[in-house]
Amino acid sequence: MAYLRSEKENLEIDFPIEKIWEAIIGTVKALEWVIEERDDQAYKAKIKTKHGFMGYSSVLFVELRAVNEKTSRMSINVETPVTTITSVVDFGRSRDRLEMFVEALAKQLEPDKLAGKKGKTKV
Repeated sequence: MAYLRSEKENLEIDFPIEKIWEAIIGTVKALEWVIEERDDQAYKAKIKTKHGFMGYSSVLFVELRAVNEKTSRMSINVETPVTTITSVVDFGRSRDRLEMFVEALAKQLEPDKLAGKKGKTKV
C-alpha cells in the first residue's frame, strides 16, 4: 500500500518575481531534476526530483506571487510516495529535498549575500 508524505514551506524573498523564476529554472538544472509542468504566466511549476536508493522521487509544487516590485512569496509543497516497505528509507526525504531546493535556489539568486538567509521570513 502506498501513500504520500508531504512537507510545505512558505517563504518571503527580497527579490523580484522574475528573478526568482529564472533562478528556479537554474536551480532545477543544477540539481539535475526535471520540470514536468511549467506556467510562466502564473509562476507555477511541478518539479520531479531524482529517485533515491530504494526510494521514490519526490514532486515539488512551486508557486510564486509578487508582494511588491522587490519582494515575492514562494509556496513549496513536496510530496514523496512511500510504501510500507520504503517508509523507513524515505523518512524525512520530503523535508530534505525541500531544504536542498531552497539552499540551491539561494545560491542561484546571490551566492554571497543570500547563503545564510534561506527562508528568512516565513509566511
